[in-house]
Amino acid sequence: MDRLRLHLALFLLTVLSTLFAGAYYIQEYDLLSDFPARLLPGLVKGIPFSLPLLVILGGHEFAHYFNSRRHHVDATLPYFIPFPNLFGTLGAVIKMKSRIRDRRALIDIGASGPLVGFVLAVAACAIGISMSQVYPKMPPVVGETTLGGSILYVSMIKVILGVDPSAVSIKLHPIAVAGWVGLFVTSINLMPVGQLDGGHISFAFLGRWHRVLSVCFIIILSAMGLVFTGWLVWAVLLIFIGTKHPPVMDPYSPIGTKRILIGIASLVVFIITFPPVPVTIYFP
Repeated sequence: MDRLRLHLALFLLTVLSTLFAGAYYIQEYDLLSDFPARLLPGLVKGIPFSLPLLVILGGHEFAHYFNSRRHHVDATLPYFIPFPNLFGTLGAVIKMKSRIRDRRALIDIGASGPLVGFVLAVAACAIGISMSQVYPKMPPVVGETTLGGSILYVSMIKVILGVDPSAVSIKLHPIAVAGWVGLFVTSINLMPVGQLDGGHISFAFLGRWHRVLSVCFIIILSAMGLVFTGWLVWAVLLIFIGTKHPPVMDPYSPIGTKRILIGIASLVVFIITFPPVPVTIYFP
C-alpha cells in the first residue's frame, strides 16, 4: 500500500510539474503573479502539453510492465519523475526485481516500451504539427529556445506543413512539443548502453560484446559534446549508470525471426528519432 501511494504521489506531482511546463510554454500566464487567482487558469492552459506527454510516457512504461508480467518477470508499476526543467519531468521508469528468462523475453521487454511510446509520440507530433503556426523567418531573440530536429521530426514538418523549417519561423502547438519530447525520450531510451532499453536489445543480440558497444557509444556521445555540450552530461551519466548488463537465465535459446525484425525496427526508430542537437538557446 505504501508503495502504491508513492507511485500515485509521484504521478500527481508529475501532472502538476508538466502542467506548469505547458503553461510556461504557452507564455500567456505568469502563474506566480496575482497568485492564486491566475494559477488555475494557467494550469488549464498547460493541459494540451501535459496530457499527451503523460500518455506517451505512461504508454512506454506500461508496455514494459505488461511485457514483464507476460514473461513472468517481477516488475514495479511506473515511477513518474517530476522535475523543474523545460518539460516538467525526467520521464518515468519501472524496476525489474527478478531475472529475465531468455533473450526473446529481453527483447520483448526492452523494445516494447520505446516502440509503443514511438507510435504515441508520432501521433502527437502529427496532430500538433498540423495545428502549429508558420510565420516568416524572424531573427532570434536573446534566450529563445529552439527544439532540434531529428530526421523524422523535420520530415513530418515538411510533409504536414509543406515548409522547410530552416526557412521559416514555426510556433509549435503544445501537442507538437509533447510529441517532440516523446520522440526524444524514445531515442534516449534506445541508446545501446548498459541497462537502457537499447542496452537490453543489444545485449540480447551481442551478448558479451554488448559492453564493447556500450563503451564505444559513450565515446561517440562524448565527441558529440563538442557540438552539443548536453551530450557530455549524458556520457558522464551513462558511465555512472554502468555499461554492464546482467545475464539472462538461458542465454542460448534462439531469438527467432520475429525478434530479429523487432531489433531492426528498434534500430531504425533510434536513428530517425535521435536529434544531434536537441535544444539550442540563442545568446549573441
